[in-house]
Amino acid sequence: MNHTTARSSARESVATTRTAGLALAGMTAVVSGISVFVNGYGVTHFDDATTYTTAKNLVAAVVIVTLLVGHRPSPTSERAMPAPAAPTAPTGGARRVTTLVAIAVIGGSLPFVLFFEGFARASSTDAAFIHKTMVVWVALAAVLVLRERVGPPHVAAIALILVGYVQLAGGVGLPELGTGELLIFAATLCWSVEVILTRSLLVGGVTPTTVSTARMAGGVALLLGWAIARGALDDLFALTWVQWRWVALTGLLLAAYVISWHHALARAAAVDVTAVLSLGAVLTAVLDTGVRGAAVEPIGLALLLAGGVLAAVAATTTARRSASA
Repeated sequence: MNHTTARSSARESVATTRTAGLALAGMTAVVSGISVFVNGYGVTHFDDATTYTTAKNLVAAVVIVTLLVGHRPSPTSERAMPAPAAPTAPTGGARRVTTLVAIAVIGGSLPFVLFFEGFARASSTDAAFIHKTMVVWVALAAVLVLRERVGPPHVAAIALILVGYVQLAGGVGLPELGTGELLIFAATLCWSVEVILTRSLLVGGVTPTTVSTARMAGGVALLLGWAIARGALDDLFALTWVQWRWVALTGLLLAAYVISWHHALARAAAVDVTAVLSLGAVLTAVLDTGVRGAAVEPIGLALLLAGGVLAAVAATTTARRSASA
């Protein structure tokens, strides 16, 4: 094989890997859309949202750990896409462990507590909009830390996504920054940082299953610790059969979400994966309309769909240009 053929093969491999990442991001969006809809029913069966979250995350952690024990992937079966031009991932074993612990804290435990505590104090409209700004913070951090490329199509896609969220929420002004809104904003920043840390580990050779396990198993251990600290551990043992059925269903959805999300991040850029994930809101809105009879907001859905599609197109174009370079 000559050098020209080798370079051509490498370019095709990179483009194929990133395309697979975008497809996985689309799958994650489907799981997310269904999960948000189902959680809307599940949380109504619990007096304490944090207890519900802890139980749901516990189920997801058990599922992921079971998959890890039952099937140990080979180094090539979960191969991540090539790393960015500049080394950004933690290289030493101790630094990787520290980063995995950080992901468990700011991804699998702390933001859940912050979000649900804030959600109980903030208006649902402001809460939803603040959380959906995550795509902006991920994009900024991805450029500064991971040196990902964000061009005009990405900016346009993000703008369409944000405006689409505003339309779906019925229109919002600047959120009032009360205690609830600040807690939700803190949770959103935590999850945004988690995306960057996760991406840095994945491009550094850590497998998606390892990151998923650390995120959920470590996170649920911290949530259980929080339940003990606030004297709510007994609530988990007092759950009814009906409540456990909702926990099992939403926990399985969460496990599917985390696994597909991390596999997507292993193959495609953080900003692209996060933008495509926004398409999940379209599915949630469709389910709300078809099942609950909620009023549909066609303009918001159209803008959100256009933003997600534009993000996918921009990501594919960037992947081809990067492969050529």
